[in-house]
Amino acid sequence: MQTIRWRKSSHSGDSSNCVEIATTPTAVLIRDSKTTPGPRLDLSPTTWVAFLAHLTK
Repeated sequence: MQTIRWRKSSHSGDSSNCVEIATTPTAVLIRDSKTTPGPRLDLSPTTWVAFLAHLTK
């Protein structure tokens, strides 16, 4: 079984008001850092790249 390693931006500091991401070979996982056992969003790597491209426009 693969261990999921969650991380958040270093810009978040000690704040818990952010999102965390984790990567697997087939998905990029996103969750709310305040509700870690709660729901998460699973994106394909292709969709994640498109999302990041949209943010940086």
